[in-house]
Amino acid sequence: MKTPNVVFNGIGSFIPPRIITNEDFLHKEFYTEEGILFDVPNEEIIRKFEKITGIKERRYAENNQVNSDLGYLAAEKALENSSINKEELDYIIYAQNFGDIQYGTNRVDNMPSLASKVKNKLKIKNPDVVCYDLVFGCPGWLQAVIQAYQMIRSGFCRNVLVVGGETLSRTVDPHDRDSMIFSDGAGATIVSASYDDDRKGILGFANRTDANEELSFLKMDKSNKPGMPENERFIKMKGRKIYEYALDEVAGGIQTALKRSGIFLENIQKVLIHQANEKMDEAILRKLGQLYNIKLEAKDMMPMTIQKFGNNSVATVPVMLDMVLRGEIENHEINSGDDIVLASVGAGMHINAVIYRF
Repeated sequence: MKTPNVVFNGIGSFIPPRIITNEDFLHKEFYTEEGILFDVPNEEIIRKFEKITGIKERRYAENNQVNSDLGYLAAEKALENSSINKEELDYIIYAQNFGDIQYGTNRVDNMPSLASKVKNKLKIKNPDVVCYDLVFGCPGWLQAVIQAYQMIRSGFCRNVLVVGGETLSRTVDPHDRDSMIFSDGAGATIVSASYDDDRKGILGFANRTDANEELSFLKMDKSNKPGMPENERFIKMKGRKIYEYALDEVAGGIQTALKRSGIFLENIQKVLIHQANEKMDEAILRKLGQLYNIKLEAKDMMPMTIQKFGNNSVATVPVMLDMVLRGEIENHEINSGDDIVLASVGAGMHINAVIYRF
């Protein structure tokens, strides 16, 4: 039997309409990791934050929405843009980390799986559509795409719905400056087998996990503010450590994926990297160019969404891809025959990269 190409057969995304600007944090009380109130004005904290990350605003889910609601809305759009019927799906993989957190709490809820909830919301009746969630930090959507690729290439299935969604606004410590980074959103992709003769779709990938000292770079811990309930846990991260790790390792991961694909960097039209920090992503692109002694221009090759959307974890890459394909990011487009890089880095620490031809 002929080995199929594995292609994106429909992409959709959902960004909540609720905009939270940097000015909305002016009246917050920010504490250091040692529990000491910062003695500089919030205006200065926010100004430095925006300069470093590039983030000016972010999106939060409505109070009556949970993660699986966002994922469902993205999945519905992906199916509408695909060539298949929802009952033809073989799997639904939902990349996420904290489940459906109800507004007003930060309690993790993964029962039942978000993938199963999306199947229910889509009103899929076929019992052979199998559902499971993937917890893999920010690179989760891309890792789920890699899993779908492996299953389809093995001949095990033909169509997989991959969703990446998160409501990180409900897991942040309001007294930690890093709370300004995170946001909510969802992206979805139908990954399908294609038996065209031309080589296209996923050409190759690379992934890795570093779990020595890197394991502590992102974790759940108590609030920075003294006196807060001891049993509550929020996202905590070592921003400088993550920056250094990403700069050291992500470009090499992309290089490995290029080698496995047989594609030269010169042939790459776009590089879509997880949106965590504007300056970090630009530095990664420069490092990638240095590996090949090529100067890469971020404004030409690397679309950005972080300025308006912040870091919505597993949703950033599929949302950005959907927006580029719909012509919603100025000066960026993807055409038939283009080769692109999709890459991500996050908790674990995990790195992955996919080379894709349209």
